[in-house]
Amino acid sequence: MKGFPLRSIFRSAGTLTATAILIFALIVAVSGTFSTRAELHRAFEREMRIQTGQLSLESLLKLQLDEETSVRGYTITHDDAFLQPYFAAAAKFSPLDAGLGPLLRAENLSQASAALEDFRSAHAAWHRDVADPIVHSRGGPQLDLEKRGKLLIDQERTDATVLEAALAQRADQVGQQTQDAINYSLYVRAFWLVVFGLLAILFNMYRSRLNRELEEERTVTQTLQRAFESEFEPIEGSDVGSMYISADVHAAVGGDMFDLYKLGDHRALALIADVSGKGVDAAVLTAFIKFTIRGIALRRGDPADILSEFNTAFPRTVRNPYLFVSMFVAIIDFQKGSLAYASGGHDSVYLRRSDASVEQLMPTGPILGVMEEAFESRTLEIEAGDTLLLATDGLTEARNAAGRFYADDVASIVSQTNGTAQHTVEVLTQRVLEYTGNHMTDDLAMLAVRFEGLPAKNA
Repeated sequence: MKGFPLRSIFRSAGTLTATAILIFALIVAVSGTFSTRAELHRAFEREMRIQTGQLSLESLLKLQLDEETSVRGYTITHDDAFLQPYFAAAAKFSPLDAGLGPLLRAENLSQASAALEDFRSAHAAWHRDVADPIVHSRGGPQLDLEKRGKLLIDQERTDATVLEAALAQRADQVGQQTQDAINYSLYVRAFWLVVFGLLAILFNMYRSRLNRELEEERTVTQTLQRAFESEFEPIEGSDVGSMYISADVHAAVGGDMFDLYKLGDHRALALIADVSGKGVDAAVLTAFIKFTIRGIALRRGDPADILSEFNTAFPRTVRNPYLFVSMFVAIIDFQKGSLAYASGGHDSVYLRRSDASVEQLMPTGPILGVMEEAFESRTLEIEAGDTLLLATDGLTEARNAAGRFYADDVASIVSQTNGTAQHTVEVLTQRVLEYTGNHMTDDLAMLAVRFEGLPAKNA
């Protein structure tokens, strides 16, 4: 029977939107960080690869120099000891040379790749035409070999110069790209810091405004609560207890209300109503209902007439076809010991007799504000020790974790509770909170009237 106020929907939507923006910004920032990290990782890998290529080229040139020096030493001395560095250098040359080619191709250095191939050809020719004939004593005239060797070595050095320049240029480019990526990362981080800062400021401003609205609403609801939960006037021959629990954590009141109003020296109005709404809007209606019913009850003594007149006036006054009310009205005559009541679709009312038997007072007409139909009044005798309990569906429609309604246990608990009226509502409140695990999904209002000072039997 409860609805959600439009303001609460907008408030929730605003909070969800602000949270969604923060989450989206966080996701973008995190994904951007990972993307930048991956880009930096790739840039550093390229730097390391190029540096490895430069070191490989330096090693090749050193090995080539070692080979050349060893061959010249052997040529002069014919000492086999000079050949050991030559063979050692030759064994190391090929693995280094093989690793440099893929690197140049990976970096798309076509000119450097051509220079490397020329370097390899010149080096192979030097081995074939110069070094091997000298080492194996198959050489021709010494002067011719030296001239041939010088030409090939000069060619290798020229190719090596091209390779060094290409690798150095690419190293500078990659270094600049790495620096650009680092700068971009810093700029992105700074940007998102500013974005998060602005969002935090806006979110804080929104939260502050929301807190002010909630505080204003709380003040209004407290005022309304005092309006419809006014102190009961002492009514001779009765003991009164009441309880109200709002399911809305932001408001002290809602769409449930009750009233006990003295109509004369020995008559009183007992009322409980449940409006199809919650929060401040519903609380405004409850205040209207309370004082409207009081005014009608002062003119009409029959509960059915009270409901009929209110049912006619309510839709014309409120002018909201989606609002309706369940209501129980009773006129208690303490002198006669009688209880006359009429119920518009409200069945959460119990009468506990002094012998502990419990009777549930069922509806005698439809819910108010829906259609204009007749209401029926019924009259019961009451005596000392009887207790009238009026509650809203926050009591009877409360559910446990298994989905079972609390209504199945209410009559039994009321029967077992024999004490003051306030003790009765407190016991029921404690039991329903335990039953639901302190998770109320609906407002709960209760009013208990224990009849005292009446004759044991009433005529």
